[in-house]
Amino acid sequence: MSHSTAFLARHARTIRSVAAGLTVVAAGLTLTACGDNDGTGAKSSGRAESSATAQADQGGADAGARGEGGKGTGGAQGSGTGGAQGSGSGGADGAEEQAGKQNGSAAGTKGGGASGTEQEIGPCDVNKAAVSVQSVNRPVNHLLLKFTNRAGVDCTVPYYPVLRFDDAQAATPQVEDSKPQAVVTLAPGESAYAGITTSGADGSGSGGTKASELTVYLKGQDASTTVALPGGGVYVDSASKVTYWQTSASDALTW
Repeated sequence: MSHSTAFLARHARTIRSVAAGLTVVAAGLTLTACGDNDGTGAKSSGRAESSATAQADQGGADAGARGEGGKGTGGAQGSGTGGAQGSGSGGADGAEEQAGKQNGSAAGTKGGGASGTEQEIGPCDVNKAAVSVQSVNRPVNHLLLKFTNRAGVDCTVPYYPVLRFDDAQAATPQVEDSKPQAVVTLAPGESAYAGITTSGADGSGSGGTKASELTVYLKGQDASTTVALPGGGVYVDSASKVTYWQTSASDALTW
């Protein structure tokens, strides 16, 4: 073999070696790229873990749907690791308990309860009351009118009683200074009182006459009741007057 031929042979072998090396490098790069895309490298391991986590999440959600989650306050505990452990009040038992509380609250509202709205108290009915009149020793020329609630419910006696002796055309005037600070409210069985002056103690009244009965109205009402006057009759003149309703007999006889 000539010198030039030997040189060419060696040069060819060198080129083939370099080409083979480049081929190996290219193959390595190709394998690396494929490893990133088809799940055989480190990133593939990450997706495998994500898949396992997703399966665990699904299993936890299925358990929560079957009511296997805790019976506590419920809600998701640990997103992606345990799944939902019940929802709302935590499974069927919690839901029933919550429904019971809601039903109890609704019943309490309908029944009024301690926090219910108080019913408005209306005026008393003279036909559902015991009304009487009696004489007193002091002050002189006075009567005590007593009104007792027999209605079975609370009621109010407004203002002052409207009185007529026998067939008098005008009602007995009221004593404005006796007006209480608040309207008198009566529970069943409780009484209100009014003091009646029958005539002037100093003789200043006029048009006096003896009356045998007294008709009693409540202010603003048409209903009435009639009671007999004590002692067979009482002397009445123009000085006659009546107080507002009071809560006690002593207050009624002060005026």
